[in-house]
Amino acid sequence: MMDIDSIVRTITVYAIPVLFAISLHEAAHGYVARYFGDSTAADLGRLSINPMRHIDPFGTVLLPLVLSLLTLPALGYAKPVPVDYGRLRNPKKQMAIVAAAGPGANFAMGLGWMVLWVVLTFVFHADQEDFFILMAKAGIGVNSAMFVFNLIPLPPLDGGRIVTGILPMPLARKYAQIERYGVYVFIGLILMMQFGLLTGFLIGGMHLVQGVFHLLVKPLIFLLA
Repeated sequence: MMDIDSIVRTITVYAIPVLFAISLHEAAHGYVARYFGDSTAADLGRLSINPMRHIDPFGTVLLPLVLSLLTLPALGYAKPVPVDYGRLRNPKKQMAIVAAAGPGANFAMGLGWMVLWVVLTFVFHADQEDFFILMAKAGIGVNSAMFVFNLIPLPPLDGGRIVTGILPMPLARKYAQIERYGVYVFIGLILMMQFGLLTGFLIGGMHLVQGVFHLLVKPLIFLLA
């Protein structure tokens, strides 16, 4: 059992990475939807990097904290950015691109945190237990976890919407119906993680994504080391 000091330290280290990972994930959906013709999110003021516009008390704060205390990937969710797919210029095709924007934002943020870790390590020679080093590592972990988790090909996750956009229309309609059971899908995935049925996939996927991050920052490490 973690003591109070450890819990407070975990909260402070993860707070900024989690808030921005979730908020920018949602904002990315809205920005891409607006690009393709749907201004719903913009009209509601949801195209913002201000986390307060996107926070869901349970999904954004409590769930990631509980999962991290259980040594599971610190997954979470924000209030979904509304997208009216009927307003997109090519709804079926562009739905997949809008869905992919969220995980794409997490990939970019994870890479950004990796660059910060490199700069802190090789320019400022920070200790690996330094607060900002730990925050950078948390950002890498949170964003790689969200990238992998959201690409699971089940609606209402982004991976499910990407699959829906790729499938032929008759199959796409049937597959999209899974989304009405979204709450149960999410609960089922969390339970699968709790019992270790999904953890291997998530951890393996995170290691793969983080390996890509390391590969992409190798030129920077070479310059700074």
